[in-house]
Amino acid sequence: MKKFLRFPLYAAMAAMMTFNFSACSDDDDPDGGDTELSEKDKRYQAIADQFTKNTVIVTYTGLADQTEALVEKLKALKADKTDDNVKSVCETFLNARAWWEKSEAFLFGAASDFGIDPHIDSWPLDLDGLLDEMKNTSHITAMEAEDADVWAGVKLGPELLGFHGIEYIIFEAGSPKAVSKIKDKELTYAIAVAGDLRNKCYQLQISWAGADNVDANRVTKVVDELEWNTTVAGGENSYTQNMMLAGQVGSTYTSWTGAMQAIIDGCKTIADEVGTSKIGKPHTGEDKNYIESPYSYNSITDFYDNIISIQNAYMGGIEGQRDESKSLHNYMASVNADLDTKTIYAITSALNKIKAMKAPFVLNYTDDSCQEAMDACKALDDVLTEVKAELAK
Repeated sequence: MKKFLRFPLYAAMAAMMTFNFSACSDDDDPDGGDTELSEKDKRYQAIADQFTKNTVIVTYTGLADQTEALVEKLKALKADKTDDNVKSVCETFLNARAWWEKSEAFLFGAASDFGIDPHIDSWPLDLDGLLDEMKNTSHITAMEAEDADVWAGVKLGPELLGFHGIEYIIFEAGSPKAVSKIKDKELTYAIAVAGDLRNKCYQLQISWAGADNVDANRVTKVVDELEWNTTVAGGENSYTQNMMLAGQVGSTYTSWTGAMQAIIDGCKTIADEVGTSKIGKPHTGEDKNYIESPYSYNSITDFYDNIISIQNAYMGGIEGQRDESKSLHNYMASVNADLDTKTIYAITSALNKIKAMKAPFVLNYTDDSCQEAMDACKALDDVLTEVKAELAK
């Protein structure tokens, strides 16, 4: 399955998560009333608060900041075409890329509901289609207009949008491309696509942080100008509010157990995808072209950062804003210390095995180190299944 077909899978997964958790815990109030929370649910509530604020929102804010900077760096490059400016663009691109990959453990919610994941991160790039776009003078003219970001988001398909088209323009064989090889019309395309990428990342930030907690210019762009939805089912709740209202009327989470299991399901999904698809499809020969970030040689870093997203979700926040006392790790250690130890080991093992893969992946996807990383991802997925079951006890 190509990456841009992944959205229906997440939508289906989200539907199952939000409607099938009512029987998960005897401690939850099935009527969504004002019943006093159990001690377990109070701990789950604290974990959710830490998760939304210090894993999700901070990650999407970093992503929005870096994609915004990417647009400006690309404009500066077009105005002053130097190799130093290409290098600066590439650095900002990789910073944005890291924030995105570190968000993939929580693609449930806005990223899947609004189709943002396949819109900004589909691969392989339709290179023939991109080259055709460079020959289409009317499209180039449209991408030079003030609303080029909007035009690109509507007129270009997912296989020409997002990170990887920009990556092709600015990278070559893992290094910043020589400025002499970058045409002005290619930068016109890159700026338009980067603008659409930025807008979608604004939407992610607003959807979780809430419009009142995001820079007014970003809200104006997304809500007023583009008229995109940023709330759960078009209602009043942000995605953070939706999770923090778990077990109450109006939330898609019918219990606090369900909210915790949704976090674990997000982790399981990306652990499986890294192992079976991102690494597995090229390595097994199922699809040798299914290689993420092939022009920047950033594939292995992408995979590693995906596991970091699991680590952040489980351990209670991103590095520097982590509070393990309000984490799934801390809760699991208190109810099943052996399982917590297994989980931490599985996360660490996956990180180490991915880091040990022979680089670059695009040139070494048949190497035996790929299978070792795949096995570690499978082991992580399996132990997370145990964690999910434990949360319901």
